[in-house]
Amino acid sequence: MAVYTLAQFTITDRESYGRYQARFMDVLRRFEGRLLAADEHPHVEEGEWGYDKVVLLEFPDAAAFRLWADSRDYRDIAVDRKAGSYGPVLLVRGV
Repeated sequence: MAVYTLAQFTITDRESYGRYQARFMDVLRRFEGRLLAADEHPHVEEGEWGYDKVVLLEFPDAAAFRLWADSRDYRDIAVDRKAGSYGPVLLVRGV
């Protein structure tokens, strides 16, 4: 069953986040991940939203997500994501 990763970020250091962003797609592709959406200016339809960016990823299953998230390749670039942004990352099961 497909799983989706929904990340919401506030970017605090453009330079660090930019380094992460520049290497992100290469690492994602190596682990069967797909970028479905990435938007720094989403339209809030209801309620309040306190972040700068939303990202939606798809993986074939939770095992594929774990391989990516726990990989040395991703951990190496995630240092810059964590240095340049903060916010929740959710793993959502598909239906």
